[in-house]
Amino acid sequence: MILGRPAALAALVVAACVWVLAWAAPAEARIERFAVLIGNNAGEKGEVELRYAEDDAAKMYDVLKDLGGFPPANLVLLRSEGAETVRRTLITMNDRVRAAVSSPDTDVLYLVYYSGHADANALHLGPSPLSLTEFEQLVRGSAASARLLIVDSCRSGALTRVKGGTSAPPFVIKLDQRLAGQGMVTLTSSSGNEDAQESDELKGSFFTHALVSGLLGTADADRDGAVSLEEAYRHAYESTLRATSRTWAGAQHPTFRYDLRGQGKLILTELPVHASLRGVLRFPRGRSYLVMRDSSEGPVAAEVGASDATRTLSLRPGRYFVRGRGPDFLLEGTVDAEAGQTTDVGDERLSRVTFARLVRKGGGVREIAHGPVAGYQFRTPILQGGSSCHGGFVGYAVELQHLGVATRLSACHSAFQNEHLTASNDDLGLDVRLSHAWDLPVVTLGVGVDVGLAVMRQRFETSGHAPDRHSLAGAFGAGAGANVDLVGGLYLGVEAAAQTYLFEQQRAGSEESEIAPSVAARLRVGIGMNL
Repeated sequence: MILGRPAALAALVVAACVWVLAWAAPAEARIERFAVLIGNNAGEKGEVELRYAEDDAAKMYDVLKDLGGFPPANLVLLRSEGAETVRRTLITMNDRVRAAVSSPDTDVLYLVYYSGHADANALHLGPSPLSLTEFEQLVRGSAASARLLIVDSCRSGALTRVKGGTSAPPFVIKLDQRLAGQGMVTLTSSSGNEDAQESDELKGSFFTHALVSGLLGTADADRDGAVSLEEAYRHAYESTLRATSRTWAGAQHPTFRYDLRGQGKLILTELPVHASLRGVLRFPRGRSYLVMRDSSEGPVAAEVGASDATRTLSLRPGRYFVRGRGPDFLLEGTVDAEAGQTTDVGDERLSRVTFARLVRKGGGVREIAHGPVAGYQFRTPILQGGSSCHGGFVGYAVELQHLGVATRLSACHSAFQNEHLTASNDDLGLDVRLSHAWDLPVVTLGVGVDVGLAVMRQRFETSGHAPDRHSLAGAFGAGAGANVDLVGGLYLGVEAAAQTYLFEQQRAGSEESEIAPSVAARLRVGIGMNL
C-alpha cells in the first residue's frame, strides 16, 4: 500500500475492500464480517483541510452495508475523531473479532479503511497523529481469518485537490503474509510518486468514484450479472487514467498486485441478487453520464463512461439527477429508480443545454463564462439637427450564474449639411452593462442597465468662423437583448437600449450653455464567443 504526499498512500484502496465483498470460506463455514471506516478532513497545523475524506469513508460504509454483507452492527464509521478514539475503537473491534472466531465453523473478514492526511510515519488525525506502525499492528494483530487494511491518502488543490502530508518516497504496507494461501490483494490508486487526486465535481477521489461505479454494474464487461475483481480493477484503472489525464496534476496510474491461490475468479458484486431491492438505470451509448442522488447538488452516486461496454447501474430506489456530456452540450434531468425495475434513460427524458449557457443554468459545471464580442452600432441623433451615428464596438463579457457584466468600447460617426454649414460628429464611448438573462431552448433573453462616458468632437465647415467643439458626456440607460447560439461557443447578439446623455449644450437663441439631457436610442448587433 502506498503512503505519502507524492505517493498516493492508497495501498489496498477501495478495491481491496471489494475483495472483502467477495471473499468466501468453505461452504460449511459461516462468514462474519466486521469493518472500521475512518475519515478525517483535518490534518496537522498548516495542512489544508480536506473536503471529501469523511465523505469517502461514508461511501465505503454504504458499499459494505449494501453490497458486501456487512451487518450494520458490525460496522463502525468514525468522522473527525482523534488518534485515541481510533485506537480504542480498533482494540474494541479486535475483541469482538476474537469472540466471533471462537465460535465453531466461523470465519471472519475484518476490514479497516482510512481516508485523510498522512505522511510516511503517521496518520494525521487532526492535531493528534497515530503512528503508522501502530495502526498497522492493530489491524495485523486481529484474530480474523482475513484482514484487509485500506489507506487512501490523496492530495488536494483548486478543482483537483491534494490530500496528504509532506513529500516523501513511496513505501508499501503489506497484509500479514500468512493469509497468502487464502488470498492477498494489493490495489493502489496511483503508482510511484504520482498524486492520487480527488475532484470537486465528483465530490471524492477519481479512483474510488470509478471503482464504486464499476461495482454498481459498469465494470461487468462480460455482462454475466457479476463483477469480478479483475473487471473492477480494469474499469477503475481505465476510468481513472482517462479522467486524470485532463487534470492539472496529470495522469494517475492505479496499480494491481494479488496472490489468490486456490480462490479462482473472485466475484465482487452479483447484481441479480439485489435486483428486487434496487433500481436499475440503463443509459444509451456514445456519451458519459454522471448520476447524483436527489438533485444536481446531491452526492455523486456513480458514473457511466462513454467507452463503457455495460450501460447499467444498480442503485438504491429513489430520485436521481442525471447529467450526460456530449461534444458541446449537456443533457440534464431527473429520473426515478424504482425497486425491481429497469428504467431507460433516453435523451427524451433529459433537457439539452449548450456549454456556452451552462453558467446561468447552474449545476456546478462551470462557475464563470467569458469572452470577446464585436459588431455594429447604430444610435439616433443626440444633437439638435444632427443625424444618426453609425459605427462599431468591441468588448468583453463575463457571465456568472445570475449576473452578466460586459464592458464595451464604441465609436461612431455622423454628419450634417445645409446650405450654410457642413458639420461632422465623432463619438468615442466606454460603457459597462449589468444584465440578467433567461435561457430558452435556443435563445437567451436578457434585460440590463448600463452607465458610461463619451467624448464627442464636432467639426464645422462654413464661410464664417466656427471652431471645433469638444464635449464630455455621461450616459446611462436600460434595454433588452437576445443571444442566439451558433456553433463552437459562438453566438449572435442583438441589444437595444434607450440612452440618456448629459453634456454641455448651448441654449437656443443664446450664447450661454448649460448641462442638459438628450435622449437617444441605441442598437448593437455583434458576434461573441464564450471561452
